Amino acid sequence: MPAQQSILGRIAQLARANINNLLDAAEDPQLMIDQMIRDYTDNIQEAEAAIAQTIGNLRLMEEDVHEDEKAAAEWGQKAKAASAKADQMRAAGQTTDADKFDNLARLALKKQIDFEQEITALKPTVESQTVVVDKLRSGLDGMKGKLDELKAKRDELVSRERLAEAQTQVQDALQSIDITDPTSELGRFEDKIRREEAKARGAAELAASTLDAQFESLEEAEDDTEIEARLAELKSPL
Repeated sequence: MPAQQSILGRIAQLARANINNLLDAAEDPQLMIDQMIRDYTDNIQEAEAAIAQTIGNLRLMEEDVHEDEKAAAEWGQKAKAASAKADQMRAAGQTTDADKFDNLARLALKKQIDFEQEITALKPTVESQTVVVDKLRSGLDGMKGKLDELKAKRDELVSRERLAEAQTQVQDALQSIDITDPTSELGRFEDKIRREEAKARGAAELAASTLDAQFESLEEAEDDTEIEARLAELKSPL
């Protein structure tokens, strides 16, 4: 019983463990939860072996009780048969043989009583062991449920860690980008284009003014030619 109580106590303690509180106090929750999963798995295997042994012992005691009940019933039948035979011989005047069968009936009754006493002694133990086995099984189910909870918590932590890493990478990428107003860059580019356009217009205007000057010079030359022609006419004799 002390060993069973020890197993039951450890099972109850593990099943009552508050995972969230343990994780809050851990420096590395994922490492801790992996270790807890290994510990729980080992404890469950140990508990299963102990419970299997306890159940095996219980079944042996139940078989012993069943065999004792069967033996008690058989000796009761033998006592009844011997007593009936004694009565039959005594009725026939065979007193000596009748006493012999009565003694056999007494021996059979003694055996019956012995087996009944064994049954009486074993039944409380069987009943108490049945209660223990039920508690052990319930505690084991609790441990398995806690193990499932641990595994789910580990999966949750891994997912959250991966999500946090992805978010950190995005933030780092955003911080590495020049976050100045893009419209200011467009404004500077537009100013550059306007300056180029103004330069082109200036060159065009300059080219146009030079061409106009050339035409004006040409017109002036034509005027001078006309003047000279007319002057020559004036000077020529009639």
